[in-house]
Amino acid sequence: MKFLLAAINAKYIHSNPAVYSLRAFANEYVPGADIQIGEYTINHQMDQILQDIYRRKPDFIGFSCYIWNISYVLELVRDLHKVLPETEIWMGGPEVSYDAGELLLREPDIRGVMRGEGELTFTEVVKAYLAGGGWNPETERLLSDTAGITFRAGAIRETMPQRFLSMDEIPFPYKDMADFENRIVYYESSRGCPFSCSYCLSSIDKSVRFRSLSLVKQELDFFLDHKVPQVKFVDRTFNCKRDHTLGIWRHIIDHDNGITNFHFEVSADLFDEEELETIARMRPGLIQLEIGVQSTNPATITEIRRKMNLDRLRAAVARVHGYGNTHQHLDLIAGLPHEGMDSFLRSFDDVYCMAPDQLQLGFLKVLKGSYMAQKSKDYGLRYRAVPPYEVLSTRWLSYGEIIRLKLMEEMVEVHYNSGQFKRTIALLEREFSAPSAMFLSLADYYEEHRLFGPSHSRIARYEILYDFMKTRFAGEKRKLSAFRDGLMFDLYLRENAKSRPSFAMDQTPFKRHIREFFMLEEENPRWLLGYEGYDSRQTSKMAHLEAMEDGSFILFDYKNRDPLDKNAAAVRFSYTERGEYGKEGDKESQRREGGKNSGTAGFGVWNRLPLLSES
Repeated sequence: MKFLLAAINAKYIHSNPAVYSLRAFANEYVPGADIQIGEYTINHQMDQILQDIYRRKPDFIGFSCYIWNISYVLELVRDLHKVLPETEIWMGGPEVSYDAGELLLREPDIRGVMRGEGELTFTEVVKAYLAGGGWNPETERLLSDTAGITFRAGAIRETMPQRFLSMDEIPFPYKDMADFENRIVYYESSRGCPFSCSYCLSSIDKSVRFRSLSLVKQELDFFLDHKVPQVKFVDRTFNCKRDHTLGIWRHIIDHDNGITNFHFEVSADLFDEEELETIARMRPGLIQLEIGVQSTNPATITEIRRKMNLDRLRAAVARVHGYGNTHQHLDLIAGLPHEGMDSFLRSFDDVYCMAPDQLQLGFLKVLKGSYMAQKSKDYGLRYRAVPPYEVLSTRWLSYGEIIRLKLMEEMVEVHYNSGQFKRTIALLEREFSAPSAMFLSLADYYEEHRLFGPSHSRIARYEILYDFMKTRFAGEKRKLSAFRDGLMFDLYLRENAKSRPSFAMDQTPFKRHIREFFMLEEENPRWLLGYEGYDSRQTSKMAHLEAMEDGSFILFDYKNRDPLDKNAAAVRFSYTERGEYGKEGDKESQRREGGKNSGTAGFGVWNRLPLLSES
């Protein structure tokens, strides 16, 4: 028999740890079983996936099901049975584990569901099918004794829950994976969560099981040796056990390959001094942290049964931010109990002021089997009837307010999380009573001018933002000039843009200054290091010198970038004219003088100034 484990991922760069883990476990206990993996994405044409599965002609197919792919899976299953009527179709994963019987009643083409953790269950199902040689009475009898499944055999039958495996019983899933290039690899060093947040399925199992540190280190070495770009730990609260956390962090510091990044979901308020000092020692970009704040309203935090010391969390985030070496991603959830519009905006402002590298404004998903779903009537909680079961309204938050927050979310993604407008947004913040007011004002502008929906180029985004500021600050020339400088700073910080926005200052009057700056750098490099072998014309195309409206010049060095955000190194100068032009002797002597003395360049004096972001 041929078994196919199918994963429909959100993106190509993602991997599905479930199917790899199921195969690895089954291969140990059922040697010789033909178990294959098929990974697809929700961006594939459905017909492409159907054709690939048909060509493989599996006797058994198991789908890994989540809220973000269940609709695709069910659509596929309904057609799959038509072209492979003899193939046994099974499902597993969190989206089908809590209403398995109802699913089988609705979907007659599905044979069964593996509920909960699947390694042992799938292995026993494989044994049953191999023993029976396909679906027959013997297979049915063996499945009746298999824990953790709900299946169709005339009537729908549900067996007792499967036992939990220890983490060390689960073999390393990726040893046979060949292609790690441009992939995010998901890895778990623990299962379960010590907390009981009402919106999360991890709250159902309050125990936490850890993989032995010695095994984890061996497996991390595998990723490091293969130079995997990113390893994303799926542990629900990675830092809930101090020795485990420190052991892993010290190991990746000691064996850092300079390439691999490790992602951890943590509770920052649990960090102690030693953990913070360990983060301080890390290479910039070695790790990134995802921190779920969710709300700063004490009544909300209590109601969702979450434990969080906000003051400790705020202090830890500030401490890590000060190191300048670790990307921090902070999350909020709109639609939680006791959180109306005003309360949520206060939570947003509180988190925004912590200066995260990314602030995710998410919306409550009412998951099957969660305590939140049980309390939905008490909260007046209305949510979508189809996955991902997103909140529509609550007793505290109307649907109209949800819509407004969604528009605000897009503005946060475009203007904050993209990292493309850091200087400009910092300037713009000063003009509003609160960060949330700024993003809501941007959302109102986009809606008023029908800018939501169309796909805008990067340059168009800059022009739209300037038009917004021009409308709001009409007649304030000095302020608009500062905004234009901020926008041009942001534009060239990321890349040496070939196109310029319509509001950009004409650089023609400054071409001589710019040309002479690069000529000086060719003769006596001071600011552009690593450009040896290139002449001034070539260097001027590889780096960029921009004249700003405030009279300064900013040099953007793309060979030397920030290791964390990948922005160009930038240096800001003032320029003072020196000497007379048209006299060849003066010109040559001043060129030589400029080449020898610090602070001079060509026919002018160049003095370094604080960066726009520092002033």
